[in-house]
Amino acid sequence: MAASALATLLDIRTIKIVLVESDEIGIVGVGEATIPPIAAFNSMLDINEDTFLAATKATFKLGIEFVDWGRLGDRYFHPFGPHGQDFRGVHFHQLYLREAQRRQRPNIAHWSMSAVAAELGRFARPGPEGRLPLSQLAYAFHFDAGLYAGFLRSHAERKGVQRVEGKIVDATLDGETGHVQSVTLTDGRAINGELYIDCSGFGGLLIEEKLLTGYEDWSHWLPCDRAVAAPCALGGSPDPFTRSTARSAGWQWRIPLQHRMGNGLVYSSAHWGRGDAEAVLHDNLEGELLAEPRHLTFTAGRRRLAWNGNVVSLGLSSGFVEPLESTSIHFIQSGIAKLLALFPDRRFDPAERNEYNRQMADVFEDVRDFIILHYKATQRDDSDFWNQCRTMTIPGSLADKLELWRTKGRLFREGRELFGTASWVSVLLGQGIVPAQTEPALEAIDPAVASDALDRMQLSYRRMAESMPAHSDFIARACAAASERP
Repeated sequence: MAASALATLLDIRTIKIVLVESDEIGIVGVGEATIPPIAAFNSMLDINEDTFLAATKATFKLGIEFVDWGRLGDRYFHPFGPHGQDFRGVHFHQLYLREAQRRQRPNIAHWSMSAVAAELGRFARPGPEGRLPLSQLAYAFHFDAGLYAGFLRSHAERKGVQRVEGKIVDATLDGETGHVQSVTLTDGRAINGELYIDCSGFGGLLIEEKLLTGYEDWSHWLPCDRAVAAPCALGGSPDPFTRSTARSAGWQWRIPLQHRMGNGLVYSSAHWGRGDAEAVLHDNLEGELLAEPRHLTFTAGRRRLAWNGNVVSLGLSSGFVEPLESTSIHFIQSGIAKLLALFPDRRFDPAERNEYNRQMADVFEDVRDFIILHYKATQRDDSDFWNQCRTMTIPGSLADKLELWRTKGRLFREGRELFGTASWVSVLLGQGIVPAQTEPALEAIDPAVASDALDRMQLSYRRMAESMPAHSDFIARACAAASERP
């Protein structure tokens, strides 16, 4: 991702980009679900969406269905895009909350274009000039991460990136500046550079092993530290959404691709062993197991500095919150965008580096709070794991947000690049945290007028979704992988 973006958006005639990569190491490859900004990233690289979808055997993703998170038997949907339409400066969720107090109403997802389409298994692109309510549909993708890596490798090389096959075994530091001067490969070759982007995974070959940057551990808030992943056969048409099902010591993901189902279980090693997790995953597969399970170990948190000296860390080397809400690829994308905005010259101005670190810390901590919310906002008391999550002390930043929400349903998400008001509302209401009151500004809006507006909106979303093609039919016509075409 980094090589492709830099080669596309910088003047390749004046810089040299060398990508050191080993086929022996491969990639983690279990992050197969994304969030909507990935579409903008691909577009920025001049990648044709249908070509990308076919090459990576991808499907569309309209949101995430959460099962058993609030209580056993609960189910709610976190859609992409907004809920309804704001009215006279008042957020839609405030109108909904007042209306739900007045009379029985279905959950707020019925006022989301993405959620209603997902419920019916439908999909259509809104297009650049889409009209309401289709223009409110937002989407991302499920794709084969290994195929996406190969797709971007070819893209980067076409743009002028020099790819070097090999493993880095050492690095030399400049005695004066402390910057990385060169990296050494297994065969003894040395590669010199001015700016290094560390994409070496959890260990952080340069950012940590050489520069000793340090790591901020968040496992006291996010106790899951293991994952086991395995693909299985696809039992029918792929759903246009991810499913996350809470288990007694973690949660299980279900990600439908064109050719298979991606599955995984994220869990706490303090509550389950490898065998326990593997058994739970296997028992809940919907089709025949297609490969042996892969086990991963991680510690939730972030590198204390995302950019240290002349090394910028991206991906797992910069930090990892956990797979819930599919944020890992977005952290990479966000880091690339901020690096381009603050791209250094040979002087490596500390002001640019400090601003990059401040912005990346803010992105990580904001996402951290959103993920912690899912665990904290549970009423489950059926296991030690959920008792620990429900009763844990949370960061002050999250506690403040919850207090504002609980009193009058207020959320302040303007300027946030990722999870906005609608996302927080979905999880808060989905897991049973309902405000005591609503916004006083609602008093100026006639309840009958608001009620009629909600009825008309709900009907318009339903009718639009019913007019869309089935998700599988849309894929078959627009972007079926070569091996999946009839």
